[in-house]
Amino acid sequence: MQFGVQFFPDVKPQEKSGVQYFDEALILAEEVEKLGFTHIRIVEHYFHYYGGYSPNPMLFLAAAAQRTRRARLVTGAVLPVFNHPLKLAGEIGMLDAISGGRLDVGFARAFLPHEFRRFGRSPDESVARFREGMEQVELLLTRENVTHRGRFHTIENTTSLPRPTQRPRPKFYIAALNTPDSFTFAGQMGYSIMAIPLGAARMKPLIGSYREAWRAAGHPGDGEVMLAFHMFCDTDGDCARAFACRFLDAYLYSGVEAAADWLDGRASQDYPGYDKVIARLREMSAADQIAAGAAWIGSPGEIADQIRRTKDDFGMYEHASLQVNFNMVPLDAALASMRLFAREVMPRFTAAR
Repeated sequence: MQFGVQFFPDVKPQEKSGVQYFDEALILAEEVEKLGFTHIRIVEHYFHYYGGYSPNPMLFLAAAAQRTRRARLVTGAVLPVFNHPLKLAGEIGMLDAISGGRLDVGFARAFLPHEFRRFGRSPDESVARFREGMEQVELLLTRENVTHRGRFHTIENTTSLPRPTQRPRPKFYIAALNTPDSFTFAGQMGYSIMAIPLGAARMKPLIGSYREAWRAAGHPGDGEVMLAFHMFCDTDGDCARAFACRFLDAYLYSGVEAAADWLDGRASQDYPGYDKVIARLREMSAADQIAAGAAWIGSPGEIADQIRRTKDDFGMYEHASLQVNFNMVPLDAALASMRLFAREVMPRFTAAR
């Protein structure tokens, strides 16, 4: 198993400026490589304090590329529905070059109704825009003189520059949350998957369907899965929970508030059951997340036990992507947590790598 660090800004301007947030995030990114974490990942979101500090993950990853030499740089994830494929392909090629071929590209459909509304996009076109966008970006990265006439974008005899440093292109991930078809589509296409483990009863069969679709399509191996977790580690487990749970509770509240349109009667054929997903999240606390294995908060021994349980509860996964500075967790606390985790937890799972 490999461990990385992900950034999901959840801060209001009156709480922390963009300058302060990214100064701290880049300090943490430098520490990632020193401590043996294997990736740095950041989201794409807009307009709301839940994620809105990161409208372009490529910008942050380009800065992180200059502070590191080995860590993989992961978009977690870019949103084709809000980006022209010509622009996305060019930015991917540019960042792959800047990083010396360390970029992994995660794509997502987006899921916050307020973003669709402000960009003038229909959630009912989410799947179609996502799949067409991915298809066109892949063509632009792997071929020259591309012509493709889609439902939403037309490309005429175009070669995207710069060409990818990794050949034929960087690794692709698909971000998936709740829709079974997203998992099977990723497996069929031979893409890796990044997911949020909302619950074992749901996640295990979704990962299973991904692996089955991967094998049925004849791809070598068994696929590749990245799961996201909140993490805070302290020598005293009770102290870890007393300190970190208030920040996780605030983060959960932010996420539900940003997605509240799903609770107000908003429905979409492309997002079946999302009202129920957000309703469940609204009822969840940090303690519930810890009990479900979605948050690793405790002492090194407690977290190691949690990791072992997740392998049984969620199914096997290759990467854990850890949020360490969620909501308003202070920089010094996030650094201490990362260092303790790297020293006392990671070696139990990475020694054989």
